[in-house]
Parts: sequence; structure tokens; C-alpha cells
Amino acid sequence: MPPFALPAPLALARAVTAVPESPGWTLEPKWDGWRCQIHTATRRVWSRHGTDLSRQFSDVADAAAGLPDAVLDGELVAVLADRTGVAFDRLQSRAGRRGPRRDADFTVHVALFDVLAVGDTDWRPRPYAERRTELLRLLEGGPATLRAVPATGDRGQALKWVGALAGVEGLVGKRTNAPYAAGLASGWVKWRERHTTEAVVIGVTGTTPAAQALVLGRPTGGRMRAVGVSLPLAQQVRLAVAPLLHASGEEMRELPGTVGGLPGADPVRFWPVKPEVVVEIEVDQPRLEFGRYRHRPRVRRVRSDLSPELVADGQ
Repeated sequence: MPPFALPAPLALARAVTAVPESPGWTLEPKWDGWRCQIHTATRRVWSRHGTDLSRQFSDVADAAAGLPDAVLDGELVAVLADRTGVAFDRLQSRAGRRGPRRDADFTVHVALFDVLAVGDTDWRPRPYAERRTELLRLLEGGPATLRAVPATGDRGQALKWVGALAGVEGLVGKRTNAPYAAGLASGWVKWRERHTTEAVVIGVTGTTPAAQALVLGRPTGGRMRAVGVSLPLAQQVRLAVAPLLHASGEEMRELPGTVGGLPGADPVRFWPVKPEVVVEIEVDQPRLEFGRYRHRPRVRRVRSDLSPELVADGQ
């Protein structure tokens, strides 16, 4: 058994706008999935927040039982049966059920990238390079659904993975000689292909469902600042986000038309909500311009796996 309580706090990555290219960094592909922690000996699977997912992902737990006793860090990925890609929403549907379905059109794989413990030995103080070698040893001859992510010190090679490997949405950089540390103390960084990022929902505007949009915020200087108003929400997104929002108790507020991405437009009136929900947005510029998005972002989906404090500071 590991020498620490489970589930253990996981390392987190800070969002950056450029891929590290100095010596001493190792780069890994970042898959579009759910972060997880697995204890192979007890067939336990937890989410990043410590939610026990062992029943919902019993196929993963059973596959992991064939490996040596270890605590592993990785990403749950839903691979479509026709091998056309991965589907993030399939993981959400699985989480709401008691376990795998025989007629499902996907298989859950785990992209593993770190080792926290082997048997009763704590591997977290050891450098990443040693943990990587041990991970490969543990997975040798293991099930096909549990595989180590590729890793390289070559920035050019890493960038080729983005778009070429199904489900890869960016890169994670790790210091080759650094120990495993919880939270942002890990020193890990994450880079996503430009024009897709996250924002925090801080308000709702629109008088009809067809016109409903979100007021988006990002942390700046220790406070949450409005950076834009989304395009009207697609029905699927609206239905997903609505139950998660909670009124802040404040009166209706206003934003200048320019913050809403509408130069010269009238102020945008909105109902404030508690800054608890993170959404993935699609924008047409890599950076904020004068503290806002020049054009209105499109909300792609709810990021239930992220919390507001992990959203990159406004730039």
C-alpha cells in the first residue's frame, strides 16, 4: 500500500502562451479527457477532485489490476469505436451511469504520464526523468487501454503531435529534474493550440433563450474582470450550463458595449452569477486586446474538470 492517504493531491499545470524550448524541459501531449488517479492494487479510480469513479469506470479499474501495485496519474480518454477520434462528452455520459455499456460507441483508455508510488515507496520526491522510466517499466506488457503518453525534449517534434494525434489539444511541459508536487507548485505548464481557451462565467444576458449569452471573466490582479460577452449559446451548451449557474444576489449590472465585443453599441445589461463555472471558448485572437476580446467568443462547452482559480490571468 502507498505511504500516503488516497486519493493524493495531484500536480496541476499553469496555462502559458508559448511552448517551453529551453534545455531541461520534457514535453508531453495533452489529451482532451478527464484527469484521473488510479491505485492498481485496490482497483480504485478517482477524479482530479477526489471523486471516486471506480464503479463508473470499472473497465479501467479492472484493466489496471493487471499492473504492479502502483499509484498512477493520467487522463481518461473516450476513444470512438470507429477510430475517428475522441469524444469528451462520452466521459460525462459515462460518469452519470453505474458503469460501462456493452452497446457504447466508445472505449475508455487511459493516457498515463506519472507515478506517485510503487508498492509502499513514495516516488513523488524523485525527478521526473526517473518517474518516467519507472512508468514505462510498470506498463510494459500491460493492457492496450493503459498506455504511457509519448514524451520528448524536442519542441518541433512535440508540436507535430498537436492535430496529428487524435484528441491531442496541446502540450504539457515538465522540468526533467523536478519532483512531483501537488497543485501549481509542480511547475508544470500547459499550452493549447491558439484560439481555444477558458473563461469564468460571471453573468447572463439576453431576454430569450435564442439570444441568451454569457458574460465572461478572467482573473486579473487578484480580482475577476469581464473580458467579453459570448455569442448566443447553442441549445446544447445552454442546457448544459444553465443548471450550474447560481445568482450572486446582486442587482442587474451593465458593461460598456465595447466589452461585449460591439464597438459603438449600447451598454450590455446582465444578471451577475457566482464565478463558479468555467467554460471553454473559441476566440479569433490569441490575446486580449485592451483587456477584452475584440469579437464575441463562442462558448464550446462547460469545463466541469476545471475550477476558476486555474484559469490563466487576463493578458
